[in-house]
Amino acid sequence: MNNLLSIWKKYSYIILLFFIIGGLFDFRIGLIAIICMVGPIFLSFFRGRFWCGNFCPRGSFYDNVVSKFSKKNKTPDILKSKYFRVFVTVLMLTVFTLGMIQNFGNLYKMGFVFYRLIVVTTLIGLALSLFFNHRTWCSFCPMGSIAALIASFKNKKNASSLLKVDSSCVSCKICEKKCPMGISPYEYKNASIIDKDCIQCGVCVYFCPKKSIK
Repeated sequence: MNNLLSIWKKYSYIILLFFIIGGLFDFRIGLIAIICMVGPIFLSFFRGRFWCGNFCPRGSFYDNVVSKFSKKNKTPDILKSKYFRVFVTVLMLTVFTLGMIQNFGNLYKMGFVFYRLIVVTTLIGLALSLFFNHRTWCSFCPMGSIAALIASFKNKKNASSLLKVDSSCVSCKICEKKCPMGISPYEYKNASIIDKDCIQCGVCVYFCPKKSIK
């Protein structure tokens, strides 16, 4: 199972490329995007933002392609602030909802609403990565923000399914430097990482010199 997940995380960005290219020929392909809108919210009730770090094809694109030329600078606090995230979420959901209402029943036009949303937001994330971290978009992604909100209530109850930091941690802070979401795993020594924005991508696990994160 872990091997399959690793392969998916590494290559699922191909689905995003197919979506973008294929959508140019048939906008109905855009309707597939509903999976990536419902998926992270559904899974957040059980595993927090696990979808964002493991199943999201766009996340795979940022991790495996964009990260190679990203500046990897810290994401500005304003882009991670509650008010900015609420603003972006409300704005995008409003535009999306109005588009679906206006075109309801027409699969081509409804597909275009999805397609336009994914392409525009992917380009925004791509542009931001040229100046900041390759996962900057994920700091205020509407679906990710909603999932994070749910996770803030659920993570403590579902702590057993989250990443954990054991007592061998020496607080070297390498995990913080490598975390694409700007989280400080070492602060959760002898506990589960219950930060609502932890996407459980496993980067901290990989780079921990003491193998203290499981």
